[in-house]
Amino acid sequence: MNVTVRGRTRHFRTVSFDAAKNRVLLIEQRLLPHEFKVVGTRDFRATAVAIRDMVVRGAGAIGATAAYGLAQGARAFRGRDLGKFQAHVEAVFQTLAQARPTAVDPVNAMLDLRRAMSVGTTVAEQQTLALRAAERFADEDVAHCKAIGRHGAKLIRNGMRVLTHCNAGWLAFVDIGTATAPMYAAQATGRRFHVFCDETRPRSQGATLTAWELAQQGVPHQIIADNAAGFLMWRDEIDLVIVGSDRTLGRTGEVANKIGTYTKAVLAKRHGIPFYVAIPLSTIDWQMRSGRDIPIEERSESEVLGAWGIVQGPKSKVQSLKSGERAFVRVANPTSRARNPGFDVTPPELITGIITPEGIFKPGELWRHRAKLGGPA
Repeated sequence: MNVTVRGRTRHFRTVSFDAAKNRVLLIEQRLLPHEFKVVGTRDFRATAVAIRDMVVRGAGAIGATAAYGLAQGARAFRGRDLGKFQAHVEAVFQTLAQARPTAVDPVNAMLDLRRAMSVGTTVAEQQTLALRAAERFADEDVAHCKAIGRHGAKLIRNGMRVLTHCNAGWLAFVDIGTATAPMYAAQATGRRFHVFCDETRPRSQGATLTAWELAQQGVPHQIIADNAAGFLMWRDEIDLVIVGSDRTLGRTGEVANKIGTYTKAVLAKRHGIPFYVAIPLSTIDWQMRSGRDIPIEERSESEVLGAWGIVQGPKSKVQSLKSGERAFVRVANPTSRARNPGFDVTPPELITGIITPEGIFKPGELWRHRAKLGGPA
């Protein structure tokens, strides 16, 4: 997407690669919306840390980051011994796969890379094939998001009020996004609509990232507290819900997404509001048989007990922070602890449809159409 910073507009991808320096280039999302910065990771371990610590986040974006990270690790190997090289690549794979376990995109992306690399007969050939496959995954991620936009745009009519949760926009993918793709496609045709962005505690990705994206794109929107959605639905002020997913089970249609998604699905069902999930093909898990088997990431208690933001106003006398500096503020009772599951699972009966690059399907139709959706024979 195009980003305007200090009056200058440029196109950026969320994830890219500097082949000359063998670095993965990432938009530092923890600084948004207050500062826009691109950082480079020096090696595959630093790339894994960037995924774990949410410098980059979102299913497609961490999938592309893991793909580039695997290529980065492969290219850093020195030597010609294929056996040692393959052991090294396995170590790189495991490091990146363990960075954030709930999303399936990183593993799917890296498995694609390893299949592509296996054609090479030398270390040098496999290193070249790795980067080529990582670039292909990134380009396919963008193509999938464009297709999601084409299929999903028809759901958004003039005057609609659309609710989204967390950030499944271009920051969560290489470009364009999934939940936002139908919005951007509808905007391009001249349709006018309004978006409500759930703040999405505890990291507030809706308030910080989705709202920033929509502002950059000129889409009318408002941020709402997570608990306000039900009231707005009761008031007939929400017409449609579109969210993303970090893992969708192809066998059952169950959807793992940012914590709070299940709650919105229940509310939408109660009020008769269509609830859609937008995903690229890399988000589908064709192996797992139950949503209860999805590994749900438990994140740091500090995310629930406090919040990051920037200091506004005069210099703080207590912390000696200047206006504009980033700071963490403890909000909760100082002796209390917290639970912080990062994701929840929404059952298929609460989902109206799943928007894919190949069209819109009922959750229960994914397995039947698996050949079309890149699934097993």
